Amino acid sequence: MIRMMDPVLRFDVLSLFPKTVEGFATESILGRAVEKGLIEINSLDLRRWAKGKHRETDDRPFGGGAGMVLKPEPLFDAVEEISSESTKVIYMAPDGESLSPSIAKELALEKHLLLISGHYEGIDQRVRDRLVDREISIGDYVLTNGCLAASVLIDSVARHIPSVLGDGDSLNDESFEDQLLSYPQYTRPHEYRGMSVPDVLLSGNHSQINQWRDDQRKTKTRKLRPDLSN
Repeated sequence: MIRMMDPVLRFDVLSLFPKTVEGFATESILGRAVEKGLIEINSLDLRRWAKGKHRETDDRPFGGGAGMVLKPEPLFDAVEEISSESTKVIYMAPDGESLSPSIAKELALEKHLLLISGHYEGIDQRVRDRLVDREISIGDYVLTNGCLAASVLIDSVARHIPSVLGDGDSLNDESFEDQLLSYPQYTRPHEYRGMSVPDVLLSGNHSQINQWRDDQRKTKTRKLRPDLSN
């Protein structure tokens, strides 16, 4: 595909299972953003930088323990080859800082994000100490495939790039904006199985509608996520 200009933001995902990201990057809003040249998403196989007959990328942990750890050599070689002065290296780590709207907005201002996708028991600590600029978690749980976390981060960040979303105003009242959850949404039909759309949404009075939505956000947040209002 030929682009008229460089993308606003380039994502490179370094992993053992590149096909996990490839399908995700071609669908829906992200797929259209790629087609328009707004973003670029590359899914790279770490085995390309592995040495030896069997191109081994992992080994047993020193000190014993279950599972395998991704080796430092292929990760160092890959990151050093791919990176430039504008690159920010991010490790998708369950013990990293929690992904938030503010982090997503901050990363959307970058030019190149290189995402390291961990697998098994993670990656050698020396990679984290020497190469990684930021470690980010998408939640307090562990996944078997770090590509899933990388895909979530890409989606969260890309939508803050101008023109990626069809309607930029859709960002304003989303969940977690202003530490509040989103308000309820309704569409046609007005009546369905005995359930009606709230009358205020049919009133045409935008001041009352905005007040209702604001009240709904506050009530919903207090009920479901009181920690956000603390």
